Amino acid sequence: MIKKTDLLIGFIIGIIACFLGMFLYITIAMHTDFLKGIQIMKSEGHLGKIVALGSILDLIAFGILLKMNKELIARGVVLSVIILTIITLFI
Repeated sequence: MIKKTDLLIGFIIGIIACFLGMFLYITIAMHTDFLKGIQIMKSEGHLGKIVALGSILDLIAFGILLKMNKELIARGVVLSVIILTIITLFI
């Protein structure tokens, strides 16, 4: 049971970190509203690039979790990156 909850916690951390990275990029670099920026990027076909930039924070979270010897939570972060990649391919 602990393994499933640790994996779920890592998955949630990964999703939140990715969306936080996307939010920071859109608001700082594009100087626009988050939802408006998502719509613009989707219409131009660059949504996958924004998700990839947001995943940089997942890499940082993964490294921190490995330093803290939280391997199962780090696996959840990797799982979230895989799921986000698959979703991005079909959008």
